[in-house]
Amino acid sequence: MTAAGRRLLAPRDAPIRIVDIDLAEPGRFSPPGSRARIHPQGRVLALVRRRGHPLGMVVSNGAGPAELWQSLAESTRRELDVHVAPPAAGRTGGTPDISVVVPTHNRCELLRQCLDSLLRMDYPRSRFEITVVDNAPANAAAEQLVHEAYSHQVRYVREPVAGGARARNRGLAASHGTLVAYSDDDTLVDARWLSALAEAFSGDRQIGCVTGLIVPAELQTEAQAALERHGAFGKGYSPRAWSLHDPPEDPLFPFTAGHFGSGANMAFRTDLLRALGGFDPATGPGTPARGGEDLLAFFQVVVSGHTLVYQPDAIVWHRHRRTADALSAQAFGYGAGFGAYLTGALAHHPGMLPALLRRLPGGIRYATARAHVRTSGQDTEWSRRLALLELQGLLYGPVGYLRSRSHCLRSGRANQT
Repeated sequence: MTAAGRRLLAPRDAPIRIVDIDLAEPGRFSPPGSRARIHPQGRVLALVRRRGHPLGMVVSNGAGPAELWQSLAESTRRELDVHVAPPAAGRTGGTPDISVVVPTHNRCELLRQCLDSLLRMDYPRSRFEITVVDNAPANAAAEQLVHEAYSHQVRYVREPVAGGARARNRGLAASHGTLVAYSDDDTLVDARWLSALAEAFSGDRQIGCVTGLIVPAELQTEAQAALERHGAFGKGYSPRAWSLHDPPEDPLFPFTAGHFGSGANMAFRTDLLRALGGFDPATGPGTPARGGEDLLAFFQVVVSGHTLVYQPDAIVWHRHRRTADALSAQAFGYGAGFGAYLTGALAHHPGMLPALLRRLPGGIRYATARAHVRTSGQDTEWSRRLALLELQGLLYGPVGYLRSRSHCLRSGRANQT
């Protein structure tokens, strides 16, 4: 969402319906992750596209679909620069085989909806496979769902040890594609998700990782709306690339992996991710580190000399946490994951400590300025609370990573005896 869109999404402005529109198809509304036609009315938050390319999100309302479409078009003209030519179409490099990995943990109904959206994609069905990784499940519900509802369409594997990185590595081991793409069980993917990822990789072997746009799938509660106003997963609507050969004007680069994307929407060259050792098992949800497995993988890709690309045409719709308590835990987890990632980055590359220390003063000034912008809107109470929780998590993150790493080492020694 644009900054203007976040301002329009006022405090306590929930529930609000999410819709998907394309300016090239006047009058057509679709729900997140589907091309079905719907007929909304009232107040909506719309992902606005032009010929498939996302432009931004706008809030508007109307008594019926026709009035709502006109209102959204006017809001788009005010809030978004719709006169800029759309991004050029990606290079066609064929249709590589892609392995899609979806870690899950005790969320069967969300998993079902995620898998349904994956099976609606326009990518050739013979060129992608889907693997569900059931991470430390409490029961056999996910296994039963996959075997009964998605027989011969989805592979089921179990990772008994809790941890997001372990689940992702289990999926990596089972993957056969030249690319491996990851999403989460609380997402819905766009029909062109894999096509956009494949296009971003095409023509340049130096591209080792591609991330994509993450937008809200629902805003039914105040907590969900608060996270979206706070910034959520948004990384913007313009393609970007990061590499050591062409560094950005960012005082903490390459340590600012949080700017690169998120684990709910990322893809790697399979051979490169395996060569890098996959995801650090001391990171991720389900471990004392709370997260950071995606950020550490992004960092490893960049410092290995490869390019990481952000492609907003690769769209995933995410269901934010519904309750205030869950949102607070999520905010703390974001901070903890970032702190764990930084600690893990130095554990894997101790020689980069001097570079990090040199960048810290400028990075702190940069982060402080960004925090001021993020907390200067209408919902300062929620924003300050979330920012404080992220800071507390950041301070905990190194402790969490070291605890998790120690546990992994002990488990490794025990398995060798």
